[in-house]
Amino acid sequence: MQAVIINQYGGPEELQMATIAKPEISADEVLVAVQATSINPIDWKARQGLLKGMYDWQMPVVLGWDVAGTIVATGAQVTQFKVGDAVFARPDIYKDGRRGTYAQYAAVKEDKLALKPAELSFEQAAALPLAGLTAYQVIYDRLNIQTGEKILIQAGAGGVGLIAIQLAKHLGAEVATTASANHADLLKQLGADHIIDYHTTAIKDVLHDYDAVFDTINAIDDGLAILKPSGRLVTIDGQPTEAQQQQGPTVSTWWLQPNGRELAILGDLVVQGHLKVVIDQVFPFTTEGLQAAHRHSENNHSAGKLIIDVHQKA
Repeated sequence: MQAVIINQYGGPEELQMATIAKPEISADEVLVAVQATSINPIDWKARQGLLKGMYDWQMPVVLGWDVAGTIVATGAQVTQFKVGDAVFARPDIYKDGRRGTYAQYAAVKEDKLALKPAELSFEQAAALPLAGLTAYQVIYDRLNIQTGEKILIQAGAGGVGLIAIQLAKHLGAEVATTASANHADLLKQLGADHIIDYHTTAIKDVLHDYDAVFDTINAIDDGLAILKPSGRLVTIDGQPTEAQQQQGPTVSTWWLQPNGRELAILGDLVVQGHLKVVIDQVFPFTTEGLQAAHRHSENNHSAGKLIIDVHQKA
């Protein structure tokens, strides 16, 4: 099969198309013919070598951790899905580093899968898993947002932020977010009540007595400054220091846990009109397409998801 790989850590130019073997599936896995995948910050951080402390991969490595496509084979223990099903998932990060979704085929464990609603395109479905599950788990499970609470979501125009804003509004919260001025109209449409231009305004000058902060940019001190003593902060981009943990508000970090059941809930929320999938740009499944998408993501120019159109026939 064709896949975009890296043979060494470095810049976007390390992404190259290659022919590699299809992944072999275990009894609890399915093989998906990939229709679309997407770009997340973890992709280019991994490409740069910043995850070496967590994953001891051997080259070549296939990146990518969002997938939407059609099942073409199932393992012997798979009971909930069948060949021909349209599905989407955030697959596991495999130890060998060669099972990413920048490829024509991807192996996915059954418990990480969700059926793709017919109302969603493959591109929309590919935009949801990593960013959507991260937002869902922090908003619902870790922060446990309640109706009437006030929450700050840092970097609202990012993939996680766009979904987190909508989930918090769906739960009845008052939502503030930080963003560039050119993204303000989009964020208002998605439900943000207060949009702070971080280029010109410090959040502690305009926000106070907040119940919760969702930190996506490692700005923990800024978040703590606006929280109630009983407030809580969850970061997905930093490691709280002991001093930060002793300030009063609850401070914790979170790493996404792939979960097919929660992904199905997100799909239903889109179908019901409670959640909008925002796609910034679609790139082709080529060496040049992947390199351009990585550069676009690294430069933080996007408002919404960057999609790779793999479009592999099942």
